[in-house]
Amino acid sequence: MHKFMTAAAAGVALIGLSACDVEQTQEGELPEVSVEGGQMPEFDVDTADVDVRTEEATVEVPVIDIEEPNAGDGN
Repeated sequence: MHKFMTAAAAGVALIGLSACDVEQTQEGELPEVSVEGGQMPEFDVDTADVDVRTEEATVEVPVIDIEEPNAGDGN
């Protein structure tokens, strides 16, 4: 029912929009902008020292035992 109502509302909106006749009567124009000199901000940043290295490791992965239900149970 919800899908039908949505489709009906979209149909009414489409009919309403198609009943309009729109014609452009004047061209648009962007405003003129004057950009004068400026200054970018300056920052003093103290960063942390980062030590990046790799090492090999052995990780134990748990074993997962999955028991499938019997096909004859009807489930």
